[in-house]
Amino acid sequence: MNEVIKLLTEKNKTISTMESCTGGGIANAITNIEGSSEVFKFGAVTYSNEYKIKMGVSSNIIDKYTVYSTETSNEMSKNISNYTNSNYGIGVTGKLNKVDKFNLYGEDNIVYIKGRLSVKEDEEAKLIARDIRDINDKTNFKLNNNQYNKINKTI
Repeated sequence: MNEVIKLLTEKNKTISTMESCTGGGIANAITNIEGSSEVFKFGAVTYSNEYKIKMGVSSNIIDKYTVYSTETSNEMSKNISNYTNSNYGIGVTGKLNKVDKFNLYGEDNIVYIKGRLSVKEDEEAKLIARDIRDINDKTNFKLNNNQYNKINKTI
């Protein structure tokens, strides 16, 4: 992540996150790096559907695909980058083998990560994708080894 912060700083680009099941883990990883305040605009932890919707995620997307879906993580990344006018937005959602009385549908133990980039594949985009995967590998996004069945990462 150090390399990402350095590149974003050099290129005067910014990043924001909207996270659910990771509880701000990506934002934490970013802000633990010196100089991140120059590139990190905003981090939102939106556990509830209510706040995902308040942040711009379409309730129709949640209703059609469930809150635990690639489509929802895409909406999260798109809306956080638009809301903050960031070059990069990261959206993360998933169901970690816990009953959620507000969201009864969706597969267990899948984390959906979607990155919205304002430019085509470039150096920072590849590094961000790599480092988010590294954060996932180190923290398992609250999943223990027995639960770490599937991760859907589309950046």
